[in-house]
Parts: sequence; C-alpha cells; structure tokens
Amino acid sequence: MERSGDLADFYWKRILRLFPALAVVLILTVVLGPFVYENDTPYLLNKAVRTYIPNNLRIYRLQYDIPGIFDNNPHKSAINGSLWTIPFEFTMYVAVSLLFFIKSNRKLVMLALLVAYLLLAKLDVFNFTEIQKWNFKVLDWYLIELGVYFAAGSLLAAVRIADISKQYIGVLLILSLAMFVFSTGHRFFSLAGVTLLPVIIICIGLLPVYGISNVTKHIGDLSYGIYIYGFPVQQTLVYYFGMSHLNLIFTSLMISAMLAYLSWHLIEAPALKLKSLKPIPILFRKVRGLISRS
Repeated sequence: MERSGDLADFYWKRILRLFPALAVVLILTVVLGPFVYENDTPYLLNKAVRTYIPNNLRIYRLQYDIPGIFDNNPHKSAINGSLWTIPFEFTMYVAVSLLFFIKSNRKLVMLALLVAYLLLAKLDVFNFTEIQKWNFKVLDWYLIELGVYFAAGSLLAAVRIADISKQYIGVLLILSLAMFVFSTGHRFFSLAGVTLLPVIIICIGLLPVYGISNVTKHIGDLSYGIYIYGFPVQQTLVYYFGMSHLNLIFTSLMISAMLAYLSWHLIEAPALKLKSLKPIPILFRKVRGLISRS
C-alpha cells in the first residue's frame, strides 16, 4: 500500500501475487484428479469437477471437495483445506487499502491501526463467546480472530519495527517470549497472545540467522507455493501410502517445497513482472476521467 501510486495499482499487485499461482494449482488439481478419483459417476460428468476452479477463483465461495476424491482419507471433505484463509487474506487487503487515503500522514496511519487493533483485541479476548453466536453471511467470527493479528502486524510495520537494530531485536524477542511463557496458565493468557505473539513472530522473522536470512535471494520466495500445494500433497500421500505423521510431515514438506520452487520461478515471479502493465490502474483512471468529465 505504501509503495502503490493509487488504489488500482495496489489491487493489481495483490491480484498478481494471489491469483496466478492459485489458478495453476486449481487447474492441476482438476487435471490430476482422475488418478485419485473413486466414484460411480464418470469424472467429467461430475458437476463438482466443472465448478471447482471457478468457485475457488471467486475466493468468497470456496469449494473444498469433489465427491470421489479422497473420500476415504481422514480429511475426506477437503482436497485443499488450506485455501480457507484466502477470503480472510483478501478481506485484509481491502481493509488495509482504506489507509491509502491517509498514508501521507504516518502518525494518522499508526493511530488508525492502533484503534483497529484495540477494537479487535477487545472483541476477540473479552467478547469471544458472543462473537461465536454471530451469523456472518460471507465470513464468520474468524474475521475477528485473524483480523486482530493482521492489525497488530500492520501496526508493527507502520512503526518500522524492521528498522530496529539487530541486537535490540534479539532483546525484544527474549523479553516477549519470557512474558508469553509466564502468561501460560493465567487468565490473561489470551490477552498476552494477541499482544505478544505478533511481536514474537515478527522478531523471529527479522532475527539474522546464518544460512536462512538470505535464502530467498538464492531459491526464491517459496512461502505461498508451500501453502497452496502442501494440503493436496499430503492428501495424495495419505491416499497412496497411508503414511505415519512424521513421515508425512517430512515427505510432504520436501515435495511441497519442490513444487513451490517451480511455482515461484515459472508462475509467481513472471506474474509479478506484469506489474508494469497496470491494466486495472489504466481502466480505473479512464473510468475516473469519464466520471469527472460528466
């Protein structure tokens, strides 16, 4: 958001980061589906096969299963259960885009994020039972529970936590971990979670670790690829080999990492190079110009 020229530019970048790799994994799922398909209905005549890609590209109408695929697995109702977070992720993109209108005033941005964080923290920690009774038509109470961490992370980014010197990052991490461990078993544990966990996670990410800190410079950013390929890889391994937990963890991680490597270099990185095309920003400006002239 801070590096975007306008909202259309911001959304175009988010679309390029999210959808090309997602579209490919959905297509591969449908193409490779017959190898793990067990159903009396012929594969191509199964309506769920035809709706799987468009429903999941819509993100707010996710379709987790195709009847006949992984029906005998422990998680028989999901081909790629990890995708459940994508609607929340995109919703957070929409939320943070609202800061665009005040992004030139850093103090105001920090204030807005602080208010959002405090409000969400109150709902999540002190009104948890009531939230579970709410009936969202599009999203559910996870929007609150996940939103508080997104707001906390955004606030830490706004205060430029990454600019803190390496030695102080280590000190901050140790203090936060100590306080979090101390809170275990106490009534204020939930409050410690929404307060300290974001600091702990980001400090771990910023902590310089030899051999790991610069790994993305050499192999690329595998995070999204591992995320979208991990679940179907695990389901497939369970379907064919019925692996134990430890074997499944390590085998699926290696296979998912290889697929993520290919995804980054063949799909994600090339897609991000299309940022300069800016079809959405151009369309946005043309529509805005027509409105202003009228």
